[in-house]
Amino acid sequence: MSAFLRRVRRDQRGMSFVFVGLGFMAFFAATTLAIDVGMLMTARTQAQNAADAGALAGAVALAFDDFNNRSASGPAVQNAIGASTMAGNRVMGTAPSVTPGDVTFVNDENGQPNRIRVNVFRASERGNPLSTLIGTYFDVPTANMTATATAEVAPANAATCVLPFTIPDKWIERQTPAWDPNDTFNAFPSNPSLQPDIYRPATRPDYTGYNADRDRGMRLTLKAGTGNNISPSFYFGLALPGSGGASDYTWNIENCNTTKMHFFDLLTAEPGNMVGPTIQGVEALIAKDPGAYWDTATNKVVSNMHPSPRVKIVPIFDPYYWNVGKQNGRNADLKAANYIGFFVEGTQGNDVIGRITTTTGLLDGSAGPAPQGSFPRVIRLVQ
Repeated sequence: MSAFLRRVRRDQRGMSFVFVGLGFMAFFAATTLAIDVGMLMTARTQAQNAADAGALAGAVALAFDDFNNRSASGPAVQNAIGASTMAGNRVMGTAPSVTPGDVTFVNDENGQPNRIRVNVFRASERGNPLSTLIGTYFDVPTANMTATATAEVAPANAATCVLPFTIPDKWIERQTPAWDPNDTFNAFPSNPSLQPDIYRPATRPDYTGYNADRDRGMRLTLKAGTGNNISPSFYFGLALPGSGGASDYTWNIENCNTTKMHFFDLLTAEPGNMVGPTIQGVEALIAKDPGAYWDTATNKVVSNMHPSPRVKIVPIFDPYYWNVGKQNGRNADLKAANYIGFFVEGTQGNDVIGRITTTTGLLDGSAGPAPQGSFPRVIRLVQ
């Protein structure tokens, strides 16, 4: 009997079954890692893409539709939901759950209410969890997946595709109030009984100039300035950086000059009569999208092209800086005060007619901070 026990103790037959069993468990573990964890990582990326798309769509609606409408039925919330759940943003083949309550509006680090946050869900609480394949055998039949993204509508500090002519920024008209296109800026009236006009730049919280929300849809009829005085309807031709002459001037109207323009840049007036090149360039620009028009009901551009090439940026100059230059006996001194969006509607004789519209700009790291009153906006993901 003792000999039998010793033989059994030393016997290694059947050990292969132990190794096979351990290997089988390791195989199951590796399969779970390869299939379910891989699936969850893919789902995480897809959920984040959906959240990013929703946040950006909501920010676009804030900038271009209605910045102040934060309601559940408003364009910002509805665009965010629509973009997050559209067919191209499925999470493992199923649209994530996004409700109006999942779209919130938050302040930036400076306390400005210009951010929108979107949460997307594929979770048990929403009735759409992810189903696992191998995890089911380990009593984990489903998994939850959520993602969050935040986008903001920030003021821009630079612009491109700028038209080669400039108009004065808005001011407080005190001599013949209220401000209108027929006024003339005069901060130094010779008659002491007249009140000086007031201009406050975009760096101040009480900025007097054009506002993207308040002035959208305002029609401007631009006439060639004489250089002797300024009114809201007078424009001055500009030689953009690297450009000069009538040919470049016309090209810059019809096309997009990608030179970055910044706030407070000194602007170079184009010498000579630029009325003919202005009308020629504007008519060529209109021909690129002849069917575009301004819809007064929705207060925005309607076009089959997105965006329409007829939406351009007009540099706005500081009227006080100009007026000081005139007081000191100099010709028109032009300094960029802001950049407004401008939809070119057409021409009337030698005049250019258009509407003020929302526009986007750039954040140039080599430039200073964007002024609080910046008209162009930057739409970007921040989280």
